[in-house]
Amino acid sequence: MGKKYHLFEVYGIELEYMLIHNSTFKVAPIVDALLTKKNGKLTSDVSNGDIAWSNELVAHVIELKTNGPTKNLNTLSDKFHKNVLEINTLLKQMDAQLLPTAAHPLMNPLADTALWKHSYSEVYELYNRIFNCKGHGWGNVQSTHINLPFFDDKEFEQLHAAIRVLLPLIPGLCASSPVLEGKNTGFKDARLEYYKINQKEIPEMTGLVIPEAVFSKADYYATIFEPIKKAIKPFDTKNILDHHFLNSRGAIARFDRNAIEIRLVDIQEAPKADIAICVLIIEVLKLFVVEKLASLKDQKNWTREPLFAILNDAILNAEESIITNIDYLHLFGLTKETTIQNVWRHLYGLVKSNIDTSHHKAIEIILDKGTLATRILKRLDDDLSDINIREVYMELADCLTENKLFTT
Repeated sequence: MGKKYHLFEVYGIELEYMLIHNSTFKVAPIVDALLTKKNGKLTSDVSNGDIAWSNELVAHVIELKTNGPTKNLNTLSDKFHKNVLEINTLLKQMDAQLLPTAAHPLMNPLADTALWKHSYSEVYELYNRIFNCKGHGWGNVQSTHINLPFFDDKEFEQLHAAIRVLLPLIPGLCASSPVLEGKNTGFKDARLEYYKINQKEIPEMTGLVIPEAVFSKADYYATIFEPIKKAIKPFDTKNILDHHFLNSRGAIARFDRNAIEIRLVDIQEAPKADIAICVLIIEVLKLFVVEKLASLKDQKNWTREPLFAILNDAILNAEESIITNIDYLHLFGLTKETTIQNVWRHLYGLVKSNIDTSHHKAIEIILDKGTLATRILKRLDDDLSDINIREVYMELADCLTENKLFTT
């Protein structure tokens, strides 16, 4: 275990992107070739200054991440963007490029999924045997992860309590996966709809997505990790799976590195949007941790079921989801039913002065024009032909290249 940090002292951000062939728009399972071209030989991780690159479960997804903990979020948009440009330059020689958003809109995962075949592949193969990783929830998902440190049990309690109550609102800020296999799924956040069920064979792993109301390391092990270990044992006969790795809730405690990782954020069209969303989420969490919005006791009192109900509707409707649970709204200083969009507008008003001005425009576009899912559907305008979908998503690829938001 490395150095331990206090709350909000450092951050870790991870962004996942799919690779596509320029000529066919199909996913390109060539991350191994990309990493080899960058590094001179194949390794699963490549250090590139402040940003690192690594493989994922499937061979067409690459993860870019802060190369260790960082204190400064405000420079990350440019740093990630520079790496995107470098990767696209390397991929151009292979007739490929990066495509943003949380799901490829035309991919057939049963036909197109290829698992990573190199280091760590035995873990991925075991996962595939248990869960069949050729569905959308495995082969066609890209997300943003936010890693936040805690120093001890007291800080874990504060951070876990705050994250749990904020999780249901996250799809209303960043849903970006409305289209799968050429169809409007009806879900603004189809990635999370699959996230809920993609490990149904062992329900202990995902639970209700919202983590249980546990606020110490000992309780977390007893309530979450031990049932996972017990449930996986008949499948993991070689003992190669780690309980930290197996926990698939929407926020997972990583006691091996004293951090909580938030996993419900769909990746956006450009790092500028991703980092702005991360900053807004973090600033709101700070308000909860210092009990400016609600007391720690009130935050801890929330069980999973009512939070999951709010999350479930947000997965369907994103920012247009109407919250009718007045007790939940009281946590945010609101008193009558309203949309998630309005909750985020209210929260942004509370924290705007704490957010660097470089993020304001991106946040305000999202709060004004809606989530990326909403903007994609508006731009598609009910024309779900392959040609139109491809055209719109190539515009999104241009946004990634130019590090700008997609507006309609």
